[in-house]
Amino acid sequence: MGALTKSFAGLFVFTIIACGGPKDSPPGPLGKHFDDMYIAAIPLDQKQQVVQTQNDWSVAKMENAKADADVNSVNTQIEVARNDLKAAHLSVDSGNTQKRDADKSGDGNRINQATKDLRTAEDMVKAADAREHYLEAYREYLKRQQRWAQENMYAKEAAYELAKAQLGQKANIAPKGVVYTDFPSQNDERSRRVGGAKDRAEAEKRKAQEAREAWLRAQRNADAENGKPSNYPDPMGLPTTAGGAASPGPRSARRRRVASRPKARASWSSTTNA
Repeated sequence: MGALTKSFAGLFVFTIIACGGPKDSPPGPLGKHFDDMYIAAIPLDQKQQVVQTQNDWSVAKMENAKADADVNSVNTQIEVARNDLKAAHLSVDSGNTQKRDADKSGDGNRINQATKDLRTAEDMVKAADAREHYLEAYREYLKRQQRWAQENMYAKEAAYELAKAQLGQKANIAPKGVVYTDFPSQNDERSRRVGGAKDRAEAEKRKAQEAREAWLRAQRNADAENGKPSNYPDPMGLPTTAGGAASPGPRSARRRRVASRPKARASWSSTTNA
């Protein structure tokens, strides 16, 4: 019976590890800290490494706060995208109704227009669906980026604690209960966690970029059918304008420039002929 219990226990541990349990668990606070008071009397010119690592830790904390805000922001964008997708589906329903009515009329012009409108509505659904998928993939990347920011914050703190401990050890300060060998091992362990978190974030970023490209293709096709460019926010694309919407992509801008050239040439030629 004991052997059977051990087998189940081993299977349980293997299942957790395979599913990314403990290996992918959120980081917790540091276990070892070196109190600043132990090195307070050491001159500042000997604390350059301590000051630098403390600054790095401060920056990492701000990056962590920014990562939290980014995740909250994309949640709102996804809700808007889902509402847009629902509206696009309603347009398809209306388009089908109009197409059936046009077919019954036998009017060729109405049938052609209804067919075009339905095709446009269907393409808009494809684009809206691809946009929602893109934003969801982007959110997964942001969550991984958020995890990396957490890991990095604690890693920078570990480097700061190590710098203080090394300075104290160099000054022959021996605080009660402090084991100096704990700090290098803590720093190494936190650094390893940062590396793993960064790799996973980069993998999710690639997936989000692929989803973005799929959305851009679908959106360009829908815009061509609709006869006008869209202006949806693109968090992985160009910076947003003052109005909050994403600036048009390179192809949209190029199409606008090409479209404006004939007018410029026509104006020049009319002036010349005059």
